[in-house]
Amino acid sequence: MRDISYPPIIMTAKAGFRLLGQSFDIKGTEHIPAEGGALLAYNHIGYLDFIYGGLAAHMAERSRLVRFMAKKEVFDHPVGGPVMRSMHHIAVDRGEGISSFREAVRYLEAGELVGIFPEATISRALELKEFKNGAVRIAAEAGVPLVPITLWGTQRIFTKDHPRDFTRGRSITITVGEPLHPTGADPAAETAELHAVMSALLDETIARHPAEEQPPGSWWVPARHGGSAPTLERAAELDEQEKRERAQRRAAARKASGSKK
Repeated sequence: MRDISYPPIIMTAKAGFRLLGQSFDIKGTEHIPAEGGALLAYNHIGYLDFIYGGLAAHMAERSRLVRFMAKKEVFDHPVGGPVMRSMHHIAVDRGEGISSFREAVRYLEAGELVGIFPEATISRALELKEFKNGAVRIAAEAGVPLVPITLWGTQRIFTKDHPRDFTRGRSITITVGEPLHPTGADPAAETAELHAVMSALLDETIARHPAEEQPPGSWWVPARHGGSAPTLERAAELDEQEKRERAQRRAAARKASGSKK
């Protein structure tokens, strides 16, 4: 797979990290295979997670590239779409998921690293939401290891319900866990195992993050860790409200479009 745009984009991202004075604590990169296919499963707390998540693999042996699975809407963007396609990322149409499933399996069987967010959307609670079972099903179908990875600190830069904040000197903490080897015999149980492993990994990542950057009551810290982020229950309510409002906007747009004909 030829990569013309991906390397310079990585160089640009790293230059941005230096410009912002960001520091990185990345642990466990030895768990990312030096060669061959592997599915990397990430928690999802911010819009820039794919950039920082890809860094974990690039810091590993042989500096590997990750092909992320991302919602189709990103690929429909006039600027973002061509960029995503040039890096060979995988478009996910939530109404027709089988095509992205097959594409991910094809990439993995060809020896690529594929990145997936099992929560599907950003967690307002900053803790793990319920997982979709696609991650274990894809890894099992392709016969590749499933590597859990947790990110922390990216939510302070750009996430839901909060303005972007590119303040200099922020820390990013990343933990790569030991690979799992799902068989697909019981996707529900294997998904529950992945969730449990990543939950413990996330707690470890938060604990390792500089304490001075997460004082009690901070919106960017989960309620369970003494912060003021919404609980999982409240976050679920906000997600449902967002879905309803999005559906109403789509309906209004269709109605307005129809009235113009």
